[in-house]
Amino acid sequence: MSYQTITYEVAEGIGVLTLNRPDVMNALTQVMRAEIRDAVTAAPQSARALVLTGAGRGFCAGQDLGDRKDTTDLDLSKTLREEYAPILRAIADSPIPTIAAVNGAAAGAGANIALACDVVIAAQSAVFLQAFTRIGLIPDAGGTYALPRLVGMARAMGAALFADKVSATQAAEWGLIWEAVPDDLFAAHWRARAAHLAAGPTGAYTRVKQALRASPDNDLDSQLALEARLQGECGRSADFAEGVAAFLQKRKPVFTGR
Repeated sequence: MSYQTITYEVAEGIGVLTLNRPDVMNALTQVMRAEIRDAVTAAPQSARALVLTGAGRGFCAGQDLGDRKDTTDLDLSKTLREEYAPILRAIADSPIPTIAAVNGAAAGAGANIALACDVVIAAQSAVFLQAFTRIGLIPDAGGTYALPRLVGMARAMGAALFADKVSATQAAEWGLIWEAVPDDLFAAHWRARAAHLAAGPTGAYTRVKQALRASPDNDLDSQLALEARLQGECGRSADFAEGVAAFLQKRKPVFTGR
């Protein structure tokens, strides 16, 4: 499938979705949102791990404010429901691990799309910015959901109200992202991380995601029941049998995702 505003390539089980409007810091348009949604939804058919990254010097500047010149009849609620929510749902529901490889500034909806991924790896020069109040809006694209869950209410509130830049190093210290990596090592590092996931037990990863994403809304008994059900499914998988055999034979397992 060909795209206008993104690229999607697969190699060795790794799907790489690149936001590809570098002249405007990969700012999001209506067309781009549809293409991201479609690519994320289709990725499990061709890949065992999915990476979202940006072309050029930035990851994503958020909404392209020039995409719709006339804002007098702009329905932001409809845009969020029909264009952003499907992206976030596709990322959350993807059966394969998702990595946001944040190569530069991630602002507004761009930051929150990154935070929706399972793992966020950022170059040390990258920054995260909840820029919404600068133009009289609230954090959206899942920002009000992700921020307090990731960093707690105090930091979420400060980031949203002040709209200050948060460096990648600070984001890692807060627990907002998984890790910040020196710029010169960044590309090789996220590719190695993605390769690890692409070669791993895909079915187990799917269930890890299901269990952890359900946890905040479950009481202890519900979560224990979910764990038992999902672990039972893993225990019947070919990957579990291979993992045990490899452990006993003191060799590296060869997982097939089944």
